[in-house]
Parts: sequence; C-alpha cells; structure tokens
Amino acid sequence: MTHDPYDADRPLLMRCACGQHASAADHVAAELRARSESADFEAESASFVEATLVKALFPQDALRRRFLRAVGRNTAMAAIGSMLPLASLQAMAQDTKGALEKKDLKIGFIPITCATPLIMAHPLGFYAKQGLNVEVVKTAGWALIRDKMINKEYDATHFLSPMPLAISLGLGAPATAMNVATIQNTNGQAITLSVKHKDKRDPATWKGFKFAVPFEYSMHNFLLRYYVAEAGLDPDRDIQIRVVPPPEMVANLRAGNIDGFLGPDPFNQRAVFEEVGFIHLLTKELWDDHPCCAFGTSTAFTQQNPNTFIALYRAVLTAAAMARQAKNRELIAKVIAPQAYLNQPETVIAQVLTGKFADGLGNVKVVPDRADFDPMPWQSMAVWILSQMKRWGYVKGDVNYKQIAEKVFLLTDAKKQMKALDLAVPDDKAGGYPKFKVMGKEFDPAKADAYVNSFAIKRA
Repeated sequence: MTHDPYDADRPLLMRCACGQHASAADHVAAELRARSESADFEAESASFVEATLVKALFPQDALRRRFLRAVGRNTAMAAIGSMLPLASLQAMAQDTKGALEKKDLKIGFIPITCATPLIMAHPLGFYAKQGLNVEVVKTAGWALIRDKMINKEYDATHFLSPMPLAISLGLGAPATAMNVATIQNTNGQAITLSVKHKDKRDPATWKGFKFAVPFEYSMHNFLLRYYVAEAGLDPDRDIQIRVVPPPEMVANLRAGNIDGFLGPDPFNQRAVFEEVGFIHLLTKELWDDHPCCAFGTSTAFTQQNPNTFIALYRAVLTAAAMARQAKNRELIAKVIAPQAYLNQPETVIAQVLTGKFADGLGNVKVVPDRADFDPMPWQSMAVWILSQMKRWGYVKGDVNYKQIAEKVFLLTDAKKQMKALDLAVPDDKAGGYPKFKVMGKEFDPAKADAYVNSFAIKRA
C-alpha cells in the first residue's frame, strides 16, 4: 500500500512526486542510487578508479605515454594491477572472498561540503553495498574528531588533510600513526569578510583584523597565513587567528566577534545567504586543486582490518566518482542538505557544488570547480603542509619530509614494484611528487627547506 494511514512509522502526507518515497530527499537518493547501479556508471566508476591510480603512478602525461608505447596496453594493465599496495582496486571490487573483519563501523564527520563523498555514501547505500553497517556521526569540532580517533571511538573519519600528519607527529596530542586513504575534496574553501569591510579588499589593510579558522592544523590556517604574509602582514603579530568550529563562523561574523574567516563551505556561501558577509576570494585562486579534507583512519585499524579498510575505500571512491560528475551535483545537494547531514538550505549547498553562486558583492559567478573531489593523496601535498608547519614553528628542527609523507599519505612506490617485475622503469623524476604553484610561486617538494627559508616572514 503506497499510502497506509495506519502505519505509525510512515508519514501520511507524502512529499514525493512519484508517491513511492517518504520524502523528496528519499526520492532523490533513490534516483542517484539508480544512477550508481547503471551499467554506464559502473563502467565510468571503474575507469575513474583506474585512471586515478594510473595518474598516481605517472603524474606526468608524457611519461605515461612513453611507458604505454613501450610495453603495450595489456602488459601495462597486468603490471599495474599486480603492483598496487592494496592490489588492484578493480580486482578488489570484484573480489568478495575476503571476509570483513569488522562490519559495524562509526565514521565521524564535520557538517561541511568537504565531506560530501563520505556523507553521500551513507544514504546512497555505498557502504551497505560493501557489506558494511556504517553509522556516520556528525561531530562538533576537529579536536573532538582527533580525540575520538585516538581513543578508537571512531573507526575512520573525515580529517582535515594536515591532521593525520600532525597526529602522527604528536602535535597537540599523543603521537598516533594515522593514514590518509583519499583526499575528500580539492578547493572548496574561501576567505569571507564581514559586509562592513567591502572597502578593504587589499589584505595589506587588514592589520588588527580578527580571523577564524576551523583548526590549527588545517589548510585554512596555512593558506590564510600564506596569503596575509604575501601581503606583508605577520599572521602572528599583525592579525589574530582564532579557532572557531565551522558551524559557528557565520554567527560570530554577524556578532562582530571576527572580521572574517577562511573556512570551509557551505559556510562562506551561508554568510552571503544571510547577508552578513561577502566572498573575498576562493582559495582555488591561491592554489588551484589544493587539498582540503581527507578520509582516513589509524594505521592500526588498517593493519588489523585490511578487508574492512578496502571495503571502506571502495565505498568512498565510488562516491567520489559520482560527486565529480557535474550532472549529479544538484541532486547530491538535496541528499546531503537534511538535518542528519549538513542541516543547511539546499540552495546554499547547490551554489557551492555547482559553482554558480552569488558572491555578496552583487555578482553571480560561475566557477564549476569551486569544489571538486579528486581523491589522489599526492605526497607532494603532504610535503607542502609539512613545510608550512615548519615555517610557522609547529615543528622544530630537521624534518624528514619524504619519510613522513609516505608513511601517512598512501601512494604507490611504482618504480620499486616495476623493477621487481623486470619491467622498464620510467625515468620519472616526480614519482608521486608533482610540483605545483601557490600564489604563482612554484613548490618543489625536493627542496622543501629551501622553500621555507625563501620567505621573509616566518618563525623557523
């Protein structure tokens, strides 16, 4: 019976147009779930995962082409499939023989759009499809996320990308080995200022301003410090940087407790929606495709529950593949908007995910990659984060950047495995460490200390 007036667990007034679902959100989730189960998406998802891994092995396109021409497609596929540290994800996706060590899991998340893949995997049934019974737990702040991971109250979590590095190094908490399995999102942040500062677009005029960031060990903190230092301000002396949980940022802006924040979405857009702030710039304008948040767990959990970890990995990668498709973004906004997840107006989330948004200055901008969901945990990203930890005095003395990056950010040592298989090893000087530019300045991960020393404003 579609409408049962005597079923206590079902609403009598259906809000779903087709009449088959308890709410509009359930209808949308069913539509996305159907898309994820289509043959087209299965093929697209498979190629997405494989392309992501090949990209990790060959950061430079020219090297990938030379390798493929040298050994041929079939040999390359066989070689790559045999050398990945978790085995080929394509093979894993079809291998149901490995018994799950643990099926009932708790995964923490902060209610921000950065966590989109991890969140949407729940209502869309991606965890259940892997045989997992996952509870995604909305959490008040990043310090609580850290503590619950250290205390093993959470099995895995939504991390800020620098957090697993900091926790592994014992910064701010007992040293506990953590791993980044995937980057949850790239870009997806902005600097938002109070509407009273519309005439102060030059950061050199921000002396005395109070800013909020979500956590000390965050891309938000490090990018804000980088930006104001480039304008000649010392972030420790000329401005104040406070830690404020993301859901409280807009209220603090409205109350005048802060002049602005470098925060995650949807709160930048929510400040515009509430007419209390404007978007000064998107952080992709500082470093395009920079990491923001990550999905990860403790090294101990990975070692003790390898099959469970792989199942989690598959579920989150599947969600990332769906989230990367522009055609799904508006529907995803409907799925993650409800109270159990982000608890935000759907229109605010849609503006973030589609990249068509009001900036609070009277403009409507179109930036399709305002937020993206590329899952590759490049180790050069980890080295840049560590370089900023050293620059601002969070870590002292010598830093073994490469060793730490490779322990925490899970990426393949392709050359070593190819050599073991007697295959021609590509002359790849990047090897998982691609260079990139931050505010026009190139970062070479092989010269991290020189990079730190090149800045006029620093603590190191």
